Amino acid sequence: MSIDTETARRVAKLARIKVEDDQLPALAGEFSAILDFIEQLNEVDVEGVEPMTSVTPQRLKRRDDVVTDGDQQAAVLKNAPDAREGFFAVPKVVE
Repeated sequence: MSIDTETARRVAKLARIKVEDDQLPALAGEFSAILDFIEQLNEVDVEGVEPMTSVTPQRLKRRDDVVTDGDQQAAVLKNAPDAREGFFAVPKVVE
């Protein structure tokens, strides 16, 4: 697939990228090369290939979702410059 300079100009505008007019032909060439590569990848037969998240088959380690550290409210609020009713107190910034 071939991209012309007007299409490259429009893509650059949509991407909010400033491209000078003299650089548009090179950008169009790069876009065309990318699309050619994508078309080449579409020719690969992937029938029966399972999707994978890594190149090595592995399973993520899992753990039980339990609270292992908690009930530290007093220790945490001890570092607060201003704490009220068990919460951090901050000055009002929106009027």
